[in-house]
Amino acid sequence: MEDGDYNIRRWEDLDIDILVKIFQLLDIFELTSGIAHVCSAWRMACCDPLLWKTLDLSMLRSNFIKIPLEPFVYVDGRSDRTLTRLLKISLSLSRQSIVTLIFHFNLYVSDEQLTYTAERCPQLKRLVLPAWNRIKRTGMCKAIRGWKELESLTMPSIANPPYLLEEISTHCKNFSELKIMGPCDIFFASSLAAFLPKLRVLSLRCSMLYKDVLILILDSLQHLEVLNISHCILVEALPPPQHKRIIKEIDSSIRQKASRLRQFITCMEDSCIMCQRTRTDEGLVRWYKYEEGLWKADEVRSLAL
Repeated sequence: MEDGDYNIRRWEDLDIDILVKIFQLLDIFELTSGIAHVCSAWRMACCDPLLWKTLDLSMLRSNFIKIPLEPFVYVDGRSDRTLTRLLKISLSLSRQSIVTLIFHFNLYVSDEQLTYTAERCPQLKRLVLPAWNRIKRTGMCKAIRGWKELESLTMPSIANPPYLLEEISTHCKNFSELKIMGPCDIFFASSLAAFLPKLRVLSLRCSMLYKDVLILILDSLQHLEVLNISHCILVEALPPPQHKRIIKEIDSSIRQKASRLRQFITCMEDSCIMCQRTRTDEGLVRWYKYEEGLWKADEVRSLAL
């Protein structure tokens, strides 16, 4: 049989849509491992927007140690270089298609990495960034100013929220949902009321929450539709010498205020494992102690990962 009788198809002749379907089965490490350099057809498939709607880095953690001074963590240089490389390749292939960006709660992004990412993700709508230790005010403000389409943010509790919330209020006109992974104090709640009065979804799950803070949120955020305080330690401030007491059951006055909400999600059961863990960790859950991926959970479907 002559050589010309063989009907040989080459990989680069495979339909682009089929290649994209195959590449959708790969994780971020496989997708950025060099397959885009195989041939022009593979690179075209690697740049397809279907692959890049979400950049999920939740499987990547920093190699770090805790230190006594700001930023309170030291990240190993090799760990930093791995993240930088991954971001550069991903952001190059994505061609500004990313709308959801997810970081692990132990992935400590630097100012430079955040601003580099923000410049190349102008269409971002959802950001999950639970660790801010290495991000300065200037870096976060610069990023927020570039994310004009941002609608949803998962963040840690921070000491000075007004600067951030004001930036969101000014530059992110479609912003509607917020998840705080840590305590929300009266200062944070007041800042929410001042800068994000039209917030529709708020999750404060698995943290310590004072009764007066909860009342302020219910009274001030008149556009709020969904409030999640599942597994929170609800506390009432008392005059000395008692200082505070733990509330075992939500009273009728709070439920009356919350009745206007579409969803008021609570759980304060002694038998609930997550409630037990929040109490054990005194309102600041140490997620690293528990099952991998548990930190991604949320009773609000749009905030769960």
